[in-house]
Amino acid sequence: MTVQGNGYIFGEKHCEYMRRAFGSTINVAEGAVRAGKTVDNVFVFAALLEDSPDTFHLATGSTLGNAKLNLGDCNGLGLEHIFRGRSKWTRYRDNEALCVKTKRGERIIIFAGGKNSDSYKKIRGNSYGMWIATEINLHDDAIIQEAFNRQLAAGDRRIFWDLNPGAPNAPIYRDYLDKYEAMRRSGEVREDFYNYAHFTIFDNPVITKERFGEIAAQYDKSSVWYRRDILGQRCAAEGLIYRKFADNPEAFTVDSVRVQDIRFVNVGIDFGGNRSKTTFAASAFLAGSSGEADGTIVVLRDHAVGGGKGEIDAERINRECREFLDGLRRDYPGVYIRYIFADNEAQYLINGLRRYLAAHGETAKVQDAAKRRIADRIAFVNHRMAEGKFRIMRECTRLRDGLCGAAWDPDAADDRRLDNFTSDIDILDAMEYSIERYMNRTNS
Repeated sequence: MTVQGNGYIFGEKHCEYMRRAFGSTINVAEGAVRAGKTVDNVFVFAALLEDSPDTFHLATGSTLGNAKLNLGDCNGLGLEHIFRGRSKWTRYRDNEALCVKTKRGERIIIFAGGKNSDSYKKIRGNSYGMWIATEINLHDDAIIQEAFNRQLAAGDRRIFWDLNPGAPNAPIYRDYLDKYEAMRRSGEVREDFYNYAHFTIFDNPVITKERFGEIAAQYDKSSVWYRRDILGQRCAAEGLIYRKFADNPEAFTVDSVRVQDIRFVNVGIDFGGNRSKTTFAASAFLAGSSGEADGTIVVLRDHAVGGGKGEIDAERINRECREFLDGLRRDYPGVYIRYIFADNEAQYLINGLRRYLAAHGETAKVQDAAKRRIADRIAFVNHRMAEGKFRIMRECTRLRDGLCGAAWDPDAADDRRLDNFTSDIDILDAMEYSIERYMNRTNS
């Protein structure tokens, strides 16, 4: 059975979770992508906001942008749409906020990001009634604890979390979800203290078989993300990271790329440190028939600065970077090199490189690498591979070896790349820096 109205369509499993949520303190929806988890929480949060005795409420995501996109907009089903005509985006004490007119007066929802260790500082100073969080497993523990503390004086304390499955022994399970479930089962807390539901993509009545096929096609079926995002399973990341590539590198290798197919090129730089080399990687974003980028990435060239591992010679890095760029322009005449993204932990090297290249007439902009979560960068590359939109030039032997040898750390509680110098992860970092800013907009 499905329930629908005003653009919302809920399956019976979702309806049952929401019915319980109206009377529960902590509500957690876990499961596959596109399963409808976030919409459930947004809908109940909005309904309870109408009669909430508390003025301030909290909405968080891994980043502020993520919170506003997934909770505020939510594909047209979010808070700003539910309260259309009686809400407005504003700022409150230097925080992004959605101000809503309810039956009981004005209510303010503070929006914030939660992935950084100092994120908790942004939500201090207020007492919150309800807290809704998307991708709670990507929040730093400090902001989780701070949010809980800020709800101690709430008139109607409510918590709504959603997440995609992760490693079974991840902190979010060990310290929160599994702990709450054990407390509920033992009778240590009331039955309505903890409301948990697990959803698969098939529980969402909006997803057709055709649409499911399109989503599944973005995944390598042997990858950890397929099991988590599509099957909705908690599972550990183990073995080779790029199994699909390692099994058949030749399938991802090309001998040439037409310059007219290249929309632009970005270069990534990972500066060497203890026992590691400084590496460069140049990635081309290809244009489709319309002339716009079609999401296909081809790594054109890789390079490691000479010298012993751990030896950082700024002058040599500057010189070899310039030679690297000159070589790209020689081999791909007229190519547009848009950005040089460098490891932002070495600002003195970045500043020196920027001055050096500017003095030699370089037009590509030197900027800090975004340094997104390594697990997210890995997932992005795996998705590109699964869709047939990731290639490397045959001459990129260092990158090929790095992709073939990259493995998960078997002793880590979360998803971490094994970093014991058995594989070249320096070139992987450089390659990821060159493409990571386009993870959510490969068509831009």
